Amino acid sequence: MRLPGYIIAALLLLSACVRQDGSPDDTVVALPEAVRHAVTIEVTVPAGSGPVYLAGNLPELGPWRADGLPMTGGGEQRSVTLDIPAGTAFEYKVTLGSWDREGVADEGGVPRNFRLLVEGPQTVTHRISHWKRPAAYYIENWQSSGVQGRLDYWLDVESAHLGPARHVEIWLPPGYENSDRRYPVIYMHDGQNLFDPRIANTGVDWGVDEAIVRSVEAGQARPAIVVGIWSGELRGRELSPWDLGGNYARFLIEELMPRVNAGYRTLTGPENTMTMGSSMGGLISFYLVREHPDVFGACGCMSTHFPFNATDNARMSGRPVPDGADPQRPLILDVIDAGETVPPDTRFWFDYGTQTLDAGYEPTHLAVRDWLLSQGLAEGTDFVVRRYDGAAHNEASWRARLDDPVAFLLDPQEG
Repeated sequence: MRLPGYIIAALLLLSACVRQDGSPDDTVVALPEAVRHAVTIEVTVPAGSGPVYLAGNLPELGPWRADGLPMTGGGEQRSVTLDIPAGTAFEYKVTLGSWDREGVADEGGVPRNFRLLVEGPQTVTHRISHWKRPAAYYIENWQSSGVQGRLDYWLDVESAHLGPARHVEIWLPPGYENSDRRYPVIYMHDGQNLFDPRIANTGVDWGVDEAIVRSVEAGQARPAIVVGIWSGELRGRELSPWDLGGNYARFLIEELMPRVNAGYRTLTGPENTMTMGSSMGGLISFYLVREHPDVFGACGCMSTHFPFNATDNARMSGRPVPDGADPQRPLILDVIDAGETVPPDTRFWFDYGTQTLDAGYEPTHLAVRDWLLSQGLAEGTDFVVRRYDGAAHNEASWRARLDDPVAFLLDPQEG
């Protein structure tokens, strides 16, 4: 590996700070701060676009706020210049200020994140041919998404327990309309990312319909109904067991599930009711099974954000870190150390990758594994903790391995 020149210079200076007898000099040498480079993003947009924004993974952009930073200029030419540390893997998108109005290059849907490794001053140009249509357009034309089976949408579902209304989608497997069969149900979070790439935040959907159909045809899974709950601006808080997660659970159990069971041919009881999500969605899925085992009997937790700590919770909730709390200690370790146990007859799937945010997930996942083993749970039957080398923290990675948790949750021998 070739070291940057400024680090080599600092090391040479350190090697020179030695007395002639070989003992260290008392001189203190401070290594320079990380070198930063000016990166300019220039975008050509459709005429009459109005204010245009840059969203991305830098702190000054939210991170990932849809209206992260206004771009300057007017008409069809917009730009912004950022001062970014050398070596940063910068990912970004261009929007009109909300995620349902992202810039796209063709009519096929939103593109994946633009990616740029910052190695020096540079200017990057993009052309946006048009803006993503509002979600309502794609919902109305759901058949054009190519989904297998049927999608029903409930728009702007209100809740007495949660603030913002949200969309809910119900996926029915192929053959549902032609039989009187009843089906188990998986309640999944971040519903906008599950079936339709035209709606999905990153332009890549999970392909839940494809994974279930494929697994059923291979004899590895039972067919199921999937209920997708869309997330919004309070996503982090609603999916945090230490914040609004309890309210979110009441919405699911007291309001949404009775409506689903009344409207569709569902199999009920915890043995037929599962929950699944990624990142914070993995945290809330685990919480739902642990706290409500009379309702949810199994969970699929992909890239679970187990490193979530008191500082993260304070930032999301707007409340201070509690007195005496270790601000950086993962809160799941407090659960383990408190001696809590998992309910009987429940099953857990956990997985994680080794790239991007997932690169730091192994220690907490292994701690959870040891905790489950200490309670006598059988690995491979009662629970799975699996690492996927090379997988990142994104929809494309979750899509690539979705067959595995689907087969675990919908194991034909469990039905």
